Amino acid sequence: MPPGSGSDLVARAMGQRLQAQWGQPVVVDNRAGGNTVIGGEAVARSAPDGHTLLFGIDLGFTVAPHMQKVSYDPIKDFAPVTLLASFASVMVAHPSLPAGSIRELMALAKAQPGKYTYGTLVTGSGSHLLTEMLNHRAGVSLLHVPYMGAPQLTAAILGGEIQLAWSGVFSMLPHIKLGKLRALAYGGGKRSPLLPDVPTFVELGMPEVEYSVWYGLLAPAGTPRPVIERIHADVSKLVADPAFRDKELLARSYEPSGLGPDEFAAQIRRELDSRGLMVKLSGAKAD
Repeated sequence: MPPGSGSDLVARAMGQRLQAQWGQPVVVDNRAGGNTVIGGEAVARSAPDGHTLLFGIDLGFTVAPHMQKVSYDPIKDFAPVTLLASFASVMVAHPSLPAGSIRELMALAKAQPGKYTYGTLVTGSGSHLLTEMLNHRAGVSLLHVPYMGAPQLTAAILGGEIQLAWSGVFSMLPHIKLGKLRALAYGGGKRSPLLPDVPTFVELGMPEVEYSVWYGLLAPAGTPRPVIERIHADVSKLVADPAFRDKELLARSYEPSGLGPDEFAAQIRRELDSRGLMVKLSGAKAD
């Protein structure tokens, strides 16, 4: 993701702390683009020695293979290390949109098909799939406008370039509090503690419109198991450290994890299947 995005900030903060812990340089090489596929391809081709890791997002492993051509196998070409954290996005509206709830939005969208636009971070993101599922579920046609990162998306919705947007709570919360944006619904399975008054789609009777994004560390396939376990142990300590957990994760509305290699690998396999079905049902396509 682009510099300044949530994943970039967390990766750099983690890199700084691991550098101090390991006593050797940790370089964060941001290779944005392609639904995180570009970075994934680079790591898949790297030597399996523990010196090159991927700060991965679920897109490149559970969604992109169903929507575009990728040069790696998300299961065979990587050794999952640990799931760092997960989060869901909030759907916000520009104040000019005369809808204070999802039901009011659906009524507007049905009355004027194709008029209203929604922005997401990238094509194929969880938010893109969520809204296409919403389109399918409600029989409406909100139009998708993809952006290359949270700063660009936030500027677009604040400027009224689009009527609706999906982004992490951390990015949108200040604007919601100031009344510059209106929160309509949360995409997670349960309400965000930072937006306790904003309902989930599950509560609104649309349980299929639910998606949580994850950040995790993965190594090239063939990386020795002791190396994988050492990195997992060190990152787990970092995630449990309040100085990192509270400031870098919880403050950004991310749910800390620290899931181990085997459990993380099993989750990727499950989601590769389930999100493939989600892509198919939603009709979402890469632009």
